This record gives sequence, C-alpha cells and structure tokens, in this order.
Amino acid sequence: MEFMKAGYEVFIPDGKDLNEALERTTHMAVSAHPDDIEIMAYQGIAECFNNNSKWFTGIVVTDGAGSSKGEFYSSFSDDEFVNIRKLEQKKAAFVGEYSLAAMLNYTSSEAKDPCNTEIINDLKMLISKAKPDIIYTHNIFDRHKTHLSIALKVINAIRELPPSERPKKLYGCEVWRSLDWLVFSDRVIFDASANPNIASALIEVYNSQISGNKEYHKATIGRRHANATFHSSNSADSIENSILGMDLTPLIVDPSIDIIAFARGFIERFNMEAVDNIKNAL
Repeated sequence: MEFMKAGYEVFIPDGKDLNEALERTTHMAVSAHPDDIEIMAYQGIAECFNNNSKWFTGIVVTDGAGSSKGEFYSSFSDDEFVNIRKLEQKKAAFVGEYSLAAMLNYTSSEAKDPCNTEIINDLKMLISKAKPDIIYTHNIFDRHKTHLSIALKVINAIRELPPSERPKKLYGCEVWRSLDWLVFSDRVIFDASANPNIASALIEVYNSQISGNKEYHKATIGRRHANATFHSSNSADSIENSILGMDLTPLIVDPSIDIIAFARGFIERFNMEAVDNIKNAL
C-alpha cells in the first residue's frame, strides 16, 4: 500500500501485517495533527483497549510542524521536531494498543487546500481497506482551519466510496471548539470515564506540546469532567467524564445533502432554543 506523500509512516504496535491491521479495524479516527486523536476520540480507543474483537486505527494527516516548540525544543530543526511528533504519536499508539497509526505527512497548507485530492485519495484507500464501523474526526464547527479542512476531506472521501465501503457512523468531535452549545437533541455524548490512567497517559506522551506552555493534558481531562458535570442540573452525574460530538452520518448516507445547510441546521436549532428560553423567562 503506497500513500501519495513522501515521508509517510505506518506504525503497528503488535507487528502485524498492514493489511491484517487494517482489516481488523472496527473504530477509526482521522485527525489533523498528532495528539488530536487522543483528545477527541478517546471513547473509541477505550472501547477497543484490551479487546481482541474491536480494534482502533488512528490516521494523522499532517506532520504537525507548525505548533509551538517551547523552550525545551527550541533548538530542534523543523525536521527534527516533526520526527519528535511522529515518535509521540507512536508512543500513544503503543499505550492505547492501536491496531495501527498512519502518519500521512502532509503540510498544514496542503491539508487546507480545497483542491488537494491526494489526501482524499489516501483516506479513501485506508477507509476502503479497513471498512470501520465508526469513524471519528473533527467537528465541522472546529475553529482551527486545518481541523475543519480535514473534517471536510473525510466527508468527501467517504462520499466517493461505494455505500458498502462507508462506515455505519461518522462523528465530529471536540478539539478547538467545545460542543456544549449544541441543543441536547443534537449532542452525541461519548463516555470517556474508562481507564482514567490510560486517558491521561495518552495525552501526556505529547511532551512537545505540553512543554510549549500548552497544558493540553489538564485542559482535555478538565473539559471531559466539565462536560459530565454540567450535563444536567437536575440529576446526579451518571458518568465521570464525557466527550461531546455531533453526528455527521447523514452527510455520508446521502451525499446530496449540502454541508453548509446541514451546519446551519445546528445553529438555527440553537438560536431557536436560546431565543425561546429568553422569551419564556421575560
């Protein structure tokens, strides 16, 4: 299996053949950068952890070169820093017992290019071979432009596959925009409570990010706990930590659905609920 971009890497923690590692995949995440997967798709990682009937595959599209290096990594060249980020992704794949981690090595500018079909072709190849039941990616309201671009490329890649090769579910998850503003009926709530030591370890292996004065390990776990705590004001918490997502499945079931109109639906439902609450309180 050959990918489009030079410098790509595939890491299979238990040493299986690439085809076998893909074919056993049941859960897949496609992210923009190393560490995004561990932030947004932990529910899938946890469901597959120590489970020989379910396997998690992570696909990272960009090389992660543009992030803050921080003082500890300030002397590293860009190429050295990219290699550090790949190594950290491999560490996370090992800790999380992934089926495989594929690092496609595109630049951020390539990922944001709407005309870049190479990424879509790579994703089609991987998804077609794996045929996962579930795919997690960035949500379509993520304020990081690279994240948004990857979400749209995932949607377009799946739409180009025959229905038999599409996942049963596609979810957009939180990274650079929380989804607690969605109305309750639009929220997908992922229980992220299992194995909290693994949940923390998967974020903490990314020292290149944390040492750059970005405490992602604290912010990620904190948001999950806040999501669970602020889920309901009238009942005790049923789970300790949760990740919020949005169901993007309609966009791959019916490729004729306009993505902008689909997005506006979430905003309009929020607008209606917020305005009605104010009116009722006056």
